[in-house]
Amino acid sequence: MTRWWAAVVCVLAAATAAAQDRTRLEVYSTLEVENLNDFKKTFETENPDIEIQWNRDSTGVVTAKILAEQGQQRADAIWGLAVTSMLLLDRRGLLEPYAPGNLAAIKPAFRDPADPPAWVGMEAWVAAVCFNTIEAQKPSLPKPQSWFDLLDPRFKGKLTMPHPASSGTGYFHVSAWIQMFGEDKAWAFMDKLHENIAVYEQSGTRPCRQAASGEFPVGISYELAAASARQKGAPIEGLMMKEGGGWDMDAAAILRGTKKPEAARRLMDFAASRRANELYASFVSQVAIPGIASKIPDYPAGVAESMISNDFAWASENRARILAEWTKRYEGKAARK
Repeated sequence: MTRWWAAVVCVLAAATAAAQDRTRLEVYSTLEVENLNDFKKTFETENPDIEIQWNRDSTGVVTAKILAEQGQQRADAIWGLAVTSMLLLDRRGLLEPYAPGNLAAIKPAFRDPADPPAWVGMEAWVAAVCFNTIEAQKPSLPKPQSWFDLLDPRFKGKLTMPHPASSGTGYFHVSAWIQMFGEDKAWAFMDKLHENIAVYEQSGTRPCRQAASGEFPVGISYELAAASARQKGAPIEGLMMKEGGGWDMDAAAILRGTKKPEAARRLMDFAASRRANELYASFVSQVAIPGIASKIPDYPAGVAESMISNDFAWASENRARILAEWTKRYEGKAARK
């Protein structure tokens, strides 16, 4: 018994020492919790000497935190933040360029063109309207085919959408409308749309969840949220508008000033790897490495075709101006934070 107990003590001591020797990497992300759990498990299996400590929040909050901390970063890396935010952080000199070992396999549109790149893309999400087919029948709401169909007075008080200052999804809708329609027509469109909006939510997913629950029959959101709602049994149809729509991509990067650069580089190597892209493809359709199949149940048709030629640099450079104008016009219907 004594020898057995001594062996147990030795094993526990070794395990404790190994745990203490692990490098703890603090990582910002905006991805869903269930996805982060899979990322953490898979990465740590391949890198048992590194432990990921997630710091998760919405796009606007994460971006604001990093900007506020500049020069005194509390985190080491980013794994899942809108590329429009990445471009802003890069202009402020807050990202540490690094070329992952698998960089050559990444689609050109999914990486920073600089050499070495400041960020590498992961996967994209795309504008969609979440339409509750049952709830819409009650007030006889027509199924929209165009963004301008949502200006119909019958949608008054029946629509929600994400707040562009706190949600990357919300911002890509607004910036895309401006790119597609031009400044004057886009703001005139949003003025009319505002009359029908019930509330601007702080989350890009919440408008689709509200549509799924029947709280509001229509939510301006993104295609993955629509597919997720349908998978859970909600009578939601993900609609792609005929003009096309905005989109954004999540990206990974190392934060300049990290005290754990070697561990952060290993995180980037994994984030750009085929294995990581296969993980991304389990919950998205558009990923950074070509040829990786994604078979998502109830995924809307025509998503790839609906993705506009998005000028991410323009959207990032004009973000502050656009948000200031948007806030001046529409902040009165924003949900409480």
